[in-house]
Amino acid sequence: MMQKMETSSKKKVALVTGANQGMGFEIAKALAENGYTVYVAARNLQNGQNAAAEIGYGARAIQLDITEKNSIEDLKMQVEKDFGYLTLLVNNAAISHAGKAYGTIEEMRDAQRASVAPIAELYTVWNTNVFGTLAITQALLPLLHNAPAARIVNLTSALGSLTLHADPNSPFRGGLDVMYASSKTALNAITLSLAIELENSNIKVNLVSPGFASTQLTNFLGTQTPKEAAAEPIRVALDENVPSGTFTTATNITVPW
Repeated sequence: MMQKMETSSKKKVALVTGANQGMGFEIAKALAENGYTVYVAARNLQNGQNAAAEIGYGARAIQLDITEKNSIEDLKMQVEKDFGYLTLLVNNAAISHAGKAYGTIEEMRDAQRASVAPIAELYTVWNTNVFGTLAITQALLPLLHNAPAARIVNLTSALGSLTLHADPNSPFRGGLDVMYASSKTALNAITLSLAIELENSNIKVNLVSPGFASTQLTNFLGTQTPKEAAAEPIRVALDENVPSGTFTTATNITVPW
């Protein structure tokens, strides 16, 4: 069992998954600019290296596929070797579909309705958004415990809010597809479960729904730039005084579970 390290006087270390592009890149960049040593985690190491070079501030590229056990273990060993602790984990990596391109968001959601969604594609999306996110979190928990004060920030979507979908007057009504949105519902439950489990520990756990970004996740159909959409995740990631267990979206608006 690793011994807790006295890290209060040492550099803050963050790891951002899916950080070579989009909102992950913007989050990693903001953390680096604010004094963190940032691991830019990417499935393709070269893409991660390019992003880290663009970010500067000593950002470090590291290979990570959160659906691959060996990739997770290799990353854990590297961070443990480099620092022995982790201050902040930002779980940003996610996919919205299994690779098919859609012309509109409506077409994507229509294809992901419970009555027609291909089960094989459902497995693919949930394997990343739910199981992969939990797997990397579980692997890095010992390193987070090794910091005197650590945090986990999970990126989700307000589309995963059951309360919003259950309201007949909600604009979200009808958007609870069983592929992407429901994977975020599952992630929300996992995040709350983890926040409750760790509420008396040194680790805070927070959930953030970013804006509607024009990124690969949305087939570049979003209405905001990645930097604009990442504003709330960046705020939560940088604010060490945010209480554990919050679920917020743009400009610190609380989202119902």
